[in-house]
Amino acid sequence: MAFDKVFIAQSTKEFPRTVARGVGQVMFQDNMWTGIFFLAGIFWGAYEEGFPLVAWGALVGVIISTLTGYILRLPDQHGANGLWGFNGVLVGCAFPTFLANTVWMWIAMVICSALTTVARSGMDNILGRWKMSSFTFPFVFCTWVFLLSARLFQGFPAVNMGTPEFAHGDTGTLILGFGHIIEYWLRGLAQVFLINSWVTGIFFLLGLLASNWRAAMWGAIGSAISLLVAIVWQGPGEDIANGLYGFSGVLTAIALGATYCNNSWRAGLWAIFGTIATVFIQAAMNAFFAPMGLPTLTGPFCVATWIFLFPAYRFLQPDKK
Repeated sequence: MAFDKVFIAQSTKEFPRTVARGVGQVMFQDNMWTGIFFLAGIFWGAYEEGFPLVAWGALVGVIISTLTGYILRLPDQHGANGLWGFNGVLVGCAFPTFLANTVWMWIAMVICSALTTVARSGMDNILGRWKMSSFTFPFVFCTWVFLLSARLFQGFPAVNMGTPEFAHGDTGTLILGFGHIIEYWLRGLAQVFLINSWVTGIFFLLGLLASNWRAAMWGAIGSAISLLVAIVWQGPGEDIANGLYGFSGVLTAIALGATYCNNSWRAGLWAIFGTIATVFIQAAMNAFFAPMGLPTLTGPFCVATWIFLFPAYRFLQPDKK
């Protein structure tokens, strides 16, 4: 009974703010307004693309994963900072994107969103020994499990996943006019939430600016570097145009440039190096998962950021406040 009273009080006063912070934490921002800008961008892009269920899935996902943290009585500070919700919001974006709209898909999405909160707690217990975070890997791993199971379960068929095939080097058509380049760059930001809309990218930049100008700067730099690398090395044109080589680089750049490292020039070069490496890691993971028709999601960001943070070089240590 005592727990119920605490839960009700928390729900009525702090729960909406916690949910919004959970959305913002996808890009490491513990800020309610950032989350609101992100949600606005998600809804705009989802409706613009004709996939409104992605936006509603995002909202359901973040609510379910946040509620799971309360029910399991995980550390309150994590909940207040939105750390229970950011994996769930990504699950909510991914399921309607890749799976058919059935009642069983929505039930599976609720299960998967709740599972990310459990998975994050367990992964952080292990990685915390090395002062490392699981980042968005709980979302990546749990979503992989459900997307692969959808290949066999007809209750939520994988109607929008790629056809299992070996990767090929078809570059496709890429228009390199200035206006198109700007759109590709903004889509790289938007694709963090699986949204293919340059307008959504603007919402996300504004959301980052509402919290931390350095995060906004590095998010913009991350998308630009990723776009440049993919173009120079002649990656798949359609994927580049849709921002699919940018989103992991955006997250890596924000993590290394504005979150986990200091503000020195060495750390800045490290963030640029890490962002470049992320593009190649993404291409390699795309080729690896192509025979399964499985999206890499934000897996390349997780792998790249672990690689660049695990060395724990002294010049990377965050500035002490």
